Amino acid sequence: MLLLERITSLLNAKDMETLKAVLNSAEEMEILEMFYELSAEEQVIVFRLLDKNIALAVFEQLDTDEQQNLLRSFTHEKTIELVNEMAPDDRVRLLDELPATVARKLVGSLSPEERKITNILLGYEDETAGRIMTTEYISLTRKMTAAEALEKVRAQALDKETVYTLYITDSGKRLKGVLSLKELILAKPEDVIENVMTKHAISVTTGTDQEQVARTLQEMDLLAIPVVDKENRLVGIVTFDDAMDVLEEEATEDILNQAGFAGSEADRSEVLVNGSLWRIWRVRLPILLITLAFAFIAGFIVDGFEESLESIAAVAIFIPLIMGMSGNVGTQSSTVFARGVVLGQINMKKFFKPFVKEIFVGLSMGVLLGVITGTIAFVWGTIAAWQDSLMLGIAVGLALIVAITVASLLGFLVPFMLIKLNMDQAAGSAPIITSIKDIVALLIYFLFVYIFMRGYF
Repeated sequence: MLLLERITSLLNAKDMETLKAVLNSAEEMEILEMFYELSAEEQVIVFRLLDKNIALAVFEQLDTDEQQNLLRSFTHEKTIELVNEMAPDDRVRLLDELPATVARKLVGSLSPEERKITNILLGYEDETAGRIMTTEYISLTRKMTAAEALEKVRAQALDKETVYTLYITDSGKRLKGVLSLKELILAKPEDVIENVMTKHAISVTTGTDQEQVARTLQEMDLLAIPVVDKENRLVGIVTFDDAMDVLEEEATEDILNQAGFAGSEADRSEVLVNGSLWRIWRVRLPILLITLAFAFIAGFIVDGFEESLESIAAVAIFIPLIMGMSGNVGTQSSTVFARGVVLGQINMKKFFKPFVKEIFVGLSMGVLLGVITGTIAFVWGTIAAWQDSLMLGIAVGLALIVAITVASLLGFLVPFMLIKLNMDQAAGSAPIITSIKDIVALLIYFLFVYIFMRGYF
């Protein structure tokens, strides 16, 4: 926060010279954390003031959305320079998020060596080890001495993503073992690598699912894992930070899918926008037909109390209020549920506790709003006798308490049931909650009116 305050102050003062000095003396992670708090215009200014190496390191760790926003502000030459110098796996991740035409132009503008590496990685299937691996690793041969190996590490360290784990290959690039940097440093200069390496290296293939790769890294407590092809030739490595990104993405996707928000959402949107009339009907009509049936039921309830409404006009005044307020609470509750599931704060297997809490929240809000509304109904009532106005106020207040409590219950229960039934809760929750809530709210209201104002029936 201190860095952010100072950067913001310098930006406002337009003291670019001091700003550049402050930025380039800060830690990369400090800059990264502060970067997300800046506006789009401020991000561009800050990024342009960073030294080349720091800028590249920060850029590689940004979310792809932020990377794309920055690229839009760069000249074509600056974009090519930046993308060309990115680590291969980070570059592929960015290219996957860009429009196909833009990605092709960027790949075509890369240096021949980087273009070759990029095309190789892009050639692997999505969500596999081959797609997320990097080719920036250090390999050694079995016959090297420890002294020769250390010399090679020193020569290549700056250009590689990690040097903490070293990979041993034969003349055919087949993986034969691994060696940690610590083991290499502790070895005697004359020791032969073959004698100090670990011969049975844990590895994955290019076609291994990325989530399995990440789980293996996590379970085996590795900093990186080698990726081999069908002939056991070393073609790349997946590092721990990339594996953690995969686990985070997969966990988010699983939660979204469980909540009915992801996976097929793009397909549903495509159908609703560009699909045939029949396919659009198949998606939208079933829910609408259900809500239409509920609407008729609500109409029959109102019709059953027609004489009472004619006798007591004040009763009709509060119907929209009770239905509207309970509807708002139902919408709030369903939103709280959806967000809680998406963020992992509501466990579908431990649904009861948050469900009961939401009912209590609905009841407490219902009591407060019911007392306020009931008092207003009593004062505003147009019935001749004050006792009758009091009864109307009590009926309205109690009806609102129960209706809001039931609405909060439905806001959690309906999307939960839709998820359990493997249905699209995002599309179905609101209409179903509204329809059930309308019927329940009307029944509750007229029931209390009948109980407290029986003389008018």
